[in-house]
Amino acid sequence: MPWLSLRFDSHLPPLVAAVADTPWGWIVLGLIVAIGVGVIVLYNQLVAMTVRADNAWSDIDVQLKRRHDLIPNVVEAVKGYTGYEKDALQTVIEARGRAMGATTAHDAATAENMLTGALKSLFALAEAYPDLKASDQFTHLQQQLATIEDALQAARRYYNATVRDLNTSVRMFPWNLLAGPAGVRPREFFEVENVSERAAPNVRFET
Repeated sequence: MPWLSLRFDSHLPPLVAAVADTPWGWIVLGLIVAIGVGVIVLYNQLVAMTVRADNAWSDIDVQLKRRHDLIPNVVEAVKGYTGYEKDALQTVIEARGRAMGATTAHDAATAENMLTGALKSLFALAEAYPDLKASDQFTHLQQQLATIEDALQAARRYYNATVRDLNTSVRMFPWNLLAGPAGVRPREFFEVENVSERAAPNVRFET
């Protein structure tokens, strides 16, 4: 292909021009360009999957914060009717503190499961107090919790789907060749022990 190099050498870098002068020069250059484009496409796909996982976790974080913010109101509502259930109230408060301090998806899931168990025990004790069960404030708080749980489960399912896609990709060729240098690592799923047990009692609350 000397006639091609004669035509374009003046516009090419010296190294590229030297490669173009070889018999297979333009094929080699084409492969290099194709590989470069492929690397860019794969990298952008990794970035997109990472961003989706980050955004999905943000949705979970929003719902968890709503849940944590509501629990002090639940504690106060119960405290006014169940003066002898201090241990149950303290367990909920401590579980909330651990949940708020979790820094990873695994730790958050573990802490939230403990918080759910504490809330279930508290609501079970509340059954023994007819006045509390009849309280509009208490029933409204329960419904708010149930609504948050529904939103949290939807956010959890979406987050786990994005993490599944990301984890699958970083282990597969050719993404795995880029994942390490790009700092992309598999992520933890946000799991609950028993999804059916996460929802608060389905009762109506009023402010």
